[in-house]
Amino acid sequence: MNLLPLIVAKRRGEALSAAAIDAFVAAVSDGSAPDYQISALLMAIVFQGMTEAETTALTRAMAASGEQHDWSTLPRPTVDKHSTGGVGDKLSLVLAPLVACLGAAVPMLSGRGLGFTGGTLDKLESVPGLATRLDTARFRRLVETLGCAFIGQSEGIAPADRRLYALRDVTGTVESLPLIVSSILSKKIAAGPSALVIDLKVGRGAFMPDLEAARALGAALRHTAGAFGRRCEVVYTRMDAPLGRAVGNRPELLEAIQLLRGQGPATLRELVLALAVPMLRLARGGDPNALAAECDAALDDGRALARFAEVLAAQGGRMDVTRDDAGLPAPAATETLRAAADGVLPAPDARAVGELCVALGAGRARAEDAVDPAAGIVFLEDWGASVRAGQAIARVEASDASRAARCAEALAPLLTPDPVAAPASAPLLGVEDERGFRALGRLSELLGGMGR
Repeated sequence: MNLLPLIVAKRRGEALSAAAIDAFVAAVSDGSAPDYQISALLMAIVFQGMTEAETTALTRAMAASGEQHDWSTLPRPTVDKHSTGGVGDKLSLVLAPLVACLGAAVPMLSGRGLGFTGGTLDKLESVPGLATRLDTARFRRLVETLGCAFIGQSEGIAPADRRLYALRDVTGTVESLPLIVSSILSKKIAAGPSALVIDLKVGRGAFMPDLEAARALGAALRHTAGAFGRRCEVVYTRMDAPLGRAVGNRPELLEAIQLLRGQGPATLRELVLALAVPMLRLARGGDPNALAAECDAALDDGRALARFAEVLAAQGGRMDVTRDDAGLPAPAATETLRAAADGVLPAPDARAVGELCVALGAGRARAEDAVDPAAGIVFLEDWGASVRAGQAIARVEASDASRAARCAEALAPLLTPDPVAAPASAPLLGVEDERGFRALGRLSELLGGMGR
């Protein structure tokens, strides 16, 4: 297909018809459009934007470019969660089994990390034997019997997005609101959940650095999801410092297991509840405070952990969640970082920590890079904790001792104790639902707002 008329029209700022967008996506999928013309059209979209109708049409065409799941015959409601990416974000590993053991189904389509942000699939694949490439029949069977399953974007789900994203990544056209919306939602719509909660990260460690830009994306996601009959809520969360104490694939998986045991950092648990409650409310309804109490109980009595273990075993994973190390292979090298002075431990910059983990081998600079499942950073104290000179404050884990030592040396300036404590930042920034945007600080405000 010759895309030149579409390129010229969009360059002039004209809206493309749904038929033109369908033809464009078909040409992307079947390979008949050359990369240089696709890239030119993407750049024109970056500069001229798209109307809501165009964004919806692009999302629809991309979702229809491959297989689509239909869960309408499932005896339980379906819901999914999407995160826009962060450092130390292991919340999906907790949310899927938690929500599943409380009556909803979570057909979770997850991604890999790229750049300084981590990916759920990479964390899961630190489990020996675990398969995330499941055929449709096996995926459906797991969701039907266990309430959730973790899969990656297969060749059959939104294949047009795979080619478009690869070109966007190398042509400077990633940061376009309609292209971001269509990329996120085409995959979620193809995966088939009837409701969706978006965890939209905001801050230095997110691709949305400020709340104003994030709200524009959140509103566009909600509007476009609504055009497909999907109920959608957006929870805006802070991403200035890493989430929790662990960054890296094996370390984050172990911290997720701690959360599923009812342990782990209190701020992480608060974020889990802030996302689990709207997931359950969209899926099956209920009073938000009662739903939060159900979540607390399922974490504390072991039901969520048991469901997680069942799901991973069903996907071939070999691990023992009763052990502190879950029976996972230990890192070959570790390096302990100690406080340089007395003082208060500062919150390290999320992006800087993420980039250190990439250099350590825990992340990838290019999509084709392999990752070291054992590599990562474990913080031994919470931000804002008082520490003494010489006290162990972080542990670097890797497969190579020299890499671990270099990472610890680079990490030290980020964790220089301050003489006075800085006020802790609230993990929640706001929520957007059918009533619009509401600023938040704590979980109690979210639950109270939902109850009105």
